[in-house]
Amino acid sequence: MTLLAVERMKLFSTRSPWWCSLIALALTVGFGALMAGTANTETPLTVAATQFGYTFGLVVIMVMAALAITTEYRFGTIRATFLAVPNRGKALLAKTAVVAILAGVLGELAAFGSWGIGKLIKPASDLALNTPYEWRAVAGVGLVYAVAAVIAVAVGVLVRHSAGAIALLLVYVQLVENLVSLIPRIGNDIHRWMPFTMSAKFITGDPDVTLRNINEGPPLADAGLSPWPALLYFAGFAVVMMVIALAVANRRDA
Repeated sequence: MTLLAVERMKLFSTRSPWWCSLIALALTVGFGALMAGTANTETPLTVAATQFGYTFGLVVIMVMAALAITTEYRFGTIRATFLAVPNRGKALLAKTAVVAILAGVLGELAAFGSWGIGKLIKPASDLALNTPYEWRAVAGVGLVYAVAAVIAVAVGVLVRHSAGAIALLLVYVQLVENLVSLIPRIGNDIHRWMPFTMSAKFITGDPDVTLRNINEGPPLADAGLSPWPALLYFAGFAVVMMVIALAVANRRDA
């Protein structure tokens, strides 16, 4: 049995992935339905608007990813894992891969579910995926969820405690990046290069290209790169976090 298969079985042997998956889907699709239900002639339903709730699902996905590793530290099963697989990096990368794949699949289900519910509620709305930015706004959610899951696993490895890892992730994603912009003089410049600002830029795109109003979907991101380089930047941050986590895991006791 491969490491990936073992990690998949371990992941789904607990309740948290199931609950987090359902909550993430419900939140994302639910907000999509809400946007569709409140759309009118003044604020018509657009492809971007159907993805308004992707950030809420993102937070839940990161909680799920963090719990996937911190639960093992909590119950001591990580010791058995490292005894069975002495190469700790290999074991942790296998777990990360399984969690990232699940996060990516959930992201696609949530995004296309939100888009689909919009078409059901407002069949007359123009929700055709005709342009690259429209496809990216929907299909790109899975990529962002997958990369964010890698970051969350890395934080879980570093912190090891569920409450601490979740609190750190929530505070950073919901507060820190937004508060950085309040720093006098340099705040806005720093904010443009924060990782989750980059992930938002990938989803929302450039305003002059998407030609959408700010109230038609997720908040537009004032990032320092265009969408695809922004995703690479976000992925690079995830890689750095994982490298640090692996180095720390190899140095300390399980």
